[in-house]
Amino acid sequence: MSKNRENRKFVYLISPNQIKNKDFFINLNLVLKTKKVSFFQLRLKKETTKKRISIGKRVKKICKKNKVKFLINDDPYLAKKLNADGCHLGQKDMSILKARKILKNKIIGSTCHNSIKLAKKAIDSGVDYLAFGAFYPTKTKKVKYKANIKILKLAKKITNKPIVAIGGIKINNYKKLLLNKANFLAISSYVWNNKQYKPLEAIKKLK
Repeated sequence: MSKNRENRKFVYLISPNQIKNKDFFINLNLVLKTKKVSFFQLRLKKETTKKRISIGKRVKKICKKNKVKFLINDDPYLAKKLNADGCHLGQKDMSILKARKILKNKIIGSTCHNSIKLAKKAIDSGVDYLAFGAFYPTKTKKVKYKANIKILKLAKKITNKPIVAIGGIKINNYKKLLLNKANFLAISSYVWNNKQYKPLEAIKKLK
């Protein structure tokens, strides 16, 4: 995982909660072609496994073509089945150690909310990156934990593992997180549900 502070591929793109039409795949290809995205996480909470496999196969091809790492949310078994590049785990998901047995040397990331204690536990378990948030209000999911810039600085003191900032990140607040050493910014609604810009226009505005 690139940790370069001047990382131009700083976007960690998360899928919309539902993928209903073919336009999504066209837009995903256009967005990934901009070379601003390092990771794409497929996060479909309400779909059947069959649907997630079928969507996942299409997404994987687009990611591979654009040299973007393809991650699965919550489900190491699905990540293995799709031969994805890795998996992202929340605190209520499978343990990192168990996921590592399934995924071997693939990428495993962990949600640490706003807690250095959780971050240390994840580091000890051999995680590949740490995700903190939510930094700003978001409609993508219910926010139980709020994070601030201080957590980024504390995390940087204890690890050199890449740090992903999550939650309500958009055009008017993203630079602050990059300036405070977040390696990657997890973005979803700003790209997929932007009332002002199409996905390609939205991603191009992040410089």
